[in-house]
This record gives sequence, structure tokens and C-alpha cells, in this order.
Amino acid sequence: MSNKNLISDQKQSNKNFELFGSLEEIENFVLGNNLLPRKILVWLPKDYYSKRKLNTRYNVLYMHDGQNLFDPDTSYAGKHWRVSETVSKLLKQGKVSDLIVVGIHNTQDRLDEYDWSKKGQDYLNGIINNLKPYIDSNYRTLTERENTAIMGSSMGGLISFYAGWYFPEIFSMVGCMSSSFYYHNDAVLKMVYEYSGEKIPVKFYIDHGEDGLIRGQKMFCLLSQKGYLIGTDIDYFYAPNAEHNEAEWAARLERPLLFFFGNKN
Repeated sequence: MSNKNLISDQKQSNKNFELFGSLEEIENFVLGNNLLPRKILVWLPKDYYSKRKLNTRYNVLYMHDGQNLFDPDTSYAGKHWRVSETVSKLLKQGKVSDLIVVGIHNTQDRLDEYDWSKKGQDYLNGIINNLKPYIDSNYRTLTERENTAIMGSSMGGLISFYAGWYFPEIFSMVGCMSSSFYYHNDAVLKMVYEYSGEKIPVKFYIDHGEDGLIRGQKMFCLLSQKGYLIGTDIDYFYAPNAEHNEAEWAARLERPLLFFFGNKN
């Protein structure tokens, strides 16, 4: 891994967008021996390094498709999630607890890494065994499962679901936006349907637009049948007429953040 590069807060002279807070870039991070190295982005609130915050520890949200989270220049089709803007606004309003976001760039193996394949399992094990320890060692994080979330969209939503389902000791909150629950002939839906064990202690956020109407509703119903209660350990949202793109996910981002990290007062 190379040294971290800092993209400081506010608008950059070589950027056409406004970054709220700051980004630290970690080049060529190796998640595992069988995985391509990739860039990791660590978003920090504006006051992370301020004197008054030096004893503060932070919740951590891991997000897939890191290229699409902060910068429209690197994002697919020029639209990004506006993560820095949305999280900064909620923090300023006092609506969520202290939080940092770790964006994991995808690679040419995205489809395999975001499915419950051998490579997908290697990917999740790499996040758990290599990336999370690095983040916890280099940043002031709250390391417990209760303070660790994972989220993505489309195939990123699918692998996030698997992360929570199989590794609830690591992730207690899972965000699945417009998720590809259809992948491999509805394999993840069949898995949940056939599950007969105790309820897995994870909070799930499930949403979709027109893109995943049938399977998104089915996943919500299956989880409800397994004992998940709306507003307690599951949240479900249908966005009528919403398309399958980063702009739509950006528009809905506040909802899972409030569900996971919202302050009660």
C-alpha cells in the first residue's frame, strides 16, 4: 500500500464539485491474494482533526463502488451519491451520530466480487480481515459490530446483504439500495426463504424504484416473515418512478443513514 493522499475539504481547484469534509485516498490496497488491488477512500467530517474532536471515536460505514460516492468525475455516467454533502448536512443538523465513510473502489471483477461466489467471499473476508483492521488502526473508530455498517446499490446491495447475513458479528447494519436480488436465479431470495434458524441480529434497509419492484417487495416480505419488524430492525422504501442510477440513490441516502445512525433526541 502506498501512502495516503489527502484531498482537503471545500471545492478543489482541479475539481468541478464541492467536497464537504475531506477524503484520504489509499492507493493499491490489497484486500486478499486472489483479488486485484484497489483504491480505498476514507471520508472524514470537516472537524475530524479539530482539537475538540481529538477524543471522539466514530461509527464506520463501508460502501462499495467507491468511484461513485464522492466525485462525479469518477462516477458512472457523471452522477455520484453526494455522500460527503448528505452526511455533512445530517451531522451539522445533529440528526446522526459521528460517522466516517470508507469507500471501496470496484475492479474489473465487480460482478464476481459482489456475488456469493468464491471471489465474493474472498472480497468480504478481505474487508473483514484486512481493510477493517487497517481502518480501525489508523482512524479513531468505534470497532464494535453495533457501530459498523455496510451498504451498496445494485450488485453492491447484494453483496452487502450477504455481508450482514453471514457476518453479523462484524456488521450490525446493512443497506441494500435497488439490489440485484434476482442474480443467479433469485439465489439470495431462496436462501432467506429456506432459512429456519434464529433471527440474524442485523438491521436491514431495503429500497428500490421501478427497477426492483417485485424482488425488493419479496425480500421485505421474507424478512418480515422471519420476524424483522418495520422501524425496528428493518426499513423498507419504494420510490415510485425512480430509475436505477446514482442520482436516485443519492436522493434516498438520508433514509438509511437516519435508520442506522440517527440520534433519538
